[in-house]
Amino acid sequence: MDRNKSNTLFARLMFAAVLLLACLQAKAQYKFNEILYGAAYYSEYTPEDRLDEDIRLMKECGLNVVRVGESSWGLFEPREGVFDFGWMDRIIGKFQAAGIKVILGTPTYSIPAWMAERHPEVLAETVNGGKRYYGIRQNMDIYNPTYRFYCERIIRKMMERYANNPAVIGYQVDNECEARGINNHDYFVGFRNYMKDKFHNNLDSLNRLWGLNYWGMNIRTWEELYTRDGVTSPAYKNEWERWGRKVVADFLNWQVAIVNEYRRQDQFVTHCFMPAFQNIDQVESFKNMQYPAINIYHGVQDGQNGRNIAWGGDFMRTVAKGNYLITETNAQGTGWDSRSQYPPYDGQLRQNVYGHLASGSNMVEYWHWSTLHYGQETYWRGVLGHDQQPNRVYNEFKQTASELKRIGSKLVNLKKENKVAILYSHDSYFGLHFMPYQRGGKEEYPIDLIYKSLYEQNIETDIIPCDKEWDFSSYKMLVIPPLYIASDELLRKIDAFVKNGGEVVMLYKSGYCDENSTVRPMLAPGPLCEAAGLHYQEYSVIDRLPLRDDPFGLGKGNEISSWLEFLVTDKATPLAYAEHPFFGKWPCITENSYGKGHLIYVGTCPSVELMKKLVARAAGRLELAGGALKYEFPVVVRSGINDSGAKVHYLFNYSAEARDITNRLGEATDLLTGRPVPGNGTIALAPWGVAILEQK
Repeated sequence: MDRNKSNTLFARLMFAAVLLLACLQAKAQYKFNEILYGAAYYSEYTPEDRLDEDIRLMKECGLNVVRVGESSWGLFEPREGVFDFGWMDRIIGKFQAAGIKVILGTPTYSIPAWMAERHPEVLAETVNGGKRYYGIRQNMDIYNPTYRFYCERIIRKMMERYANNPAVIGYQVDNECEARGINNHDYFVGFRNYMKDKFHNNLDSLNRLWGLNYWGMNIRTWEELYTRDGVTSPAYKNEWERWGRKVVADFLNWQVAIVNEYRRQDQFVTHCFMPAFQNIDQVESFKNMQYPAINIYHGVQDGQNGRNIAWGGDFMRTVAKGNYLITETNAQGTGWDSRSQYPPYDGQLRQNVYGHLASGSNMVEYWHWSTLHYGQETYWRGVLGHDQQPNRVYNEFKQTASELKRIGSKLVNLKKENKVAILYSHDSYFGLHFMPYQRGGKEEYPIDLIYKSLYEQNIETDIIPCDKEWDFSSYKMLVIPPLYIASDELLRKIDAFVKNGGEVVMLYKSGYCDENSTVRPMLAPGPLCEAAGLHYQEYSVIDRLPLRDDPFGLGKGNEISSWLEFLVTDKATPLAYAEHPFFGKWPCITENSYGKGHLIYVGTCPSVELMKKLVARAAGRLELAGGALKYEFPVVVRSGINDSGAKVHYLFNYSAEARDITNRLGEATDLLTGRPVPGNGTIALAPWGVAILEQK
C-alpha cells in the first residue's frame, strides 16, 4: 500500500473513531442505579457554622444527596460583577469528601438587591397596575432582557466553576418557574409579536376567529392590539395564558441550553416544577431535561391518602416518558406561618417515600434539611427542627434510608405500561374559569373528582396534556374531564379511538368550543355527536338532585349537582335521569356503542361515588390488571416493572388501623421483610404501612 493511501485510510479511521465517540457521549447520561434520598441544604442560612456537624448527621442517617445553591444569587454575586464562590467551594468540597452527591441550582428565581435597585424595570408588573416589590423571591419579569443578561452571566460563571466537580451529578435550572401574572411592557410586546406569528400577520383572521366585531373591538393595526388589563374576550384571555406557558418553557429551555454547553455527559439537568399543571406547558418545558422534577406537598396525619403524590407522579412520568425526581416534599409541618403545623404521624414519612417511588420517582428530597431560624419560611420545618438535633422524623428518615440502601436497586427506574389515561386540557381549565358555571367556589375543572374515582379503585392511569400533539391510541380507556375547548382534530381522534375499540368516559361541556374559545355553531357536543350518540340544545345550572330509582345502587352517593344538559339520545342508551319534574324529562348520563368501543357521556356533575361507578363500568369491559382491582381505598396498589424485568407491587394502608389483606396479586417475595408471600396468602399492613412485593 502506498503512503498516501495509508494516510488516507488512517484519517478515515480516526474520523470514524471520533464520530463514534461523539455519538456515544451524546447518548450517555446520568444512570440511576440506586434511589437518591436527601434534602435541600443551606449552610449559608444557619445562625452559626455547623457544616461538619450536619454532614456527620447526614452520614449517620444514610442521606446520599443534597440540592444546593438555587436561592443564593446575592451571595454568589454580592455586588454587580463581583463574584464569590469560595463559600460554595467549601460546601461542595465537604460533600465530595463525605461521598454525598450534589445537585446544584442556578439561583435565578431570587434576584440580588443590587439588581432591583439599579434596574427596577426587571421587577414584574401585573394586570391593572399591580406591581411587585423587592423583599420576596419570584418578583421579576422573566422575559426582561436586562434580567436575562444577568441570568446568563451568573449561570456561566457557576458552570465554569463547577461543571467538572465530580460531586455534582446534576443541575436544577431556576426554581418553581411560572409566569405569575407578568404584565410588563416588554412582556406585552412579546405577546404581540407572538400573535403576529401565530396569525401570520393577518388581522382579518384574528378579528374573525376571536369575534372582535363584538362591541366593535376589532383592530386594524397591530399597534391597536390592547393590553391584557381590560380584556373581557375569552379567546384573548386563553391565548394570553398560552403565551405565559410558552414564555416559561422558552426561559427554561434557554437556561438548559447554557448549562448543556458546560455539563458533563454523566450529569443531568432538571427543574422543580410545581403541581399547578395548568400554568406549565409540560411537553415543551421537559423536552431537553433528562429527569424533570416536581415539588409535591400533601396532607398528612388523618388527611394522608397518597393521592397528591400519585397524581403528581402520574403526570410527570407520562410527560417525561420515563422517571422523574422529587426535589421537595413534606418533612415535618409546612407553611409560611404556624397555622399549618401538621407533622406526620409515625410511619407516614416512610410511607410517603415509597408512594413517590411507586409512581416512578428515582429520588426523594425534603425541603429541607434544617428548619430556618428567620425569614418567611421559619415554620416550614425540615428534617431537623429549630434545635438542630436528631428527632423522631430524623430517626424515621434513618430507617427508610437503611431500607433503600438494601432494596433500592430493585425499586429504581420503575416502568409502567398503564392502559388508562386522563386527557388533561390546559385550555379547558382556563376556558371554564373564564366562563364559570359553578356556584359557591366549587372547582370549575373537576380533575380531582376524576382522578379520585380512578385512584381509590386502584385503576392506575397516565395523564396526557391533550392540547399538545399526543398519540393516545395505545391506551384502552380514556377518562375526559370537561373538554370545553378543543380542536376538531382532537375531537376526531377521540371519535376514532372509540370506533377502534376504546372505552371513553367523558364529562359535560366537552366539544362545546373550538381552540379559539368560540362556541361551535352546531348541535352540541359538536363533532362528538356521532360517537356519543346524542345531541343537546339546552342546559341548566342545578342544585343537588338525586337520580331517579338509584340506578347504580349508591344510596347516599346517588346524586348530581351544578350543571345539567338536556340530552337527546339518537343512538345512545340512557343510563340515568334526574329525579325532578322538569329536568327528569331528559337523560343526564348515557352510553353509546360506537364501532368497536363505547362512550359514556356524563351530562352533569356526578358525585365521587357515581363517578366511581361509571369508571368501573367502562373498566369492567377491559382486561386490566385484575388483582389490583380487587382492593379498594384505604388499601392502594401501585405496580410497575423494575430494571431486572420483575413485577413490583406496592401495597399501601392509608389508615390508622392495621389490616390483614389477602394476596390477590400472585406468589411473590416481600422485599421489606425478605419473606415469601404465597398467592392467597395473608399480607399484614401496619397502620400507615406498606408492603413491597416482587414477582420474578
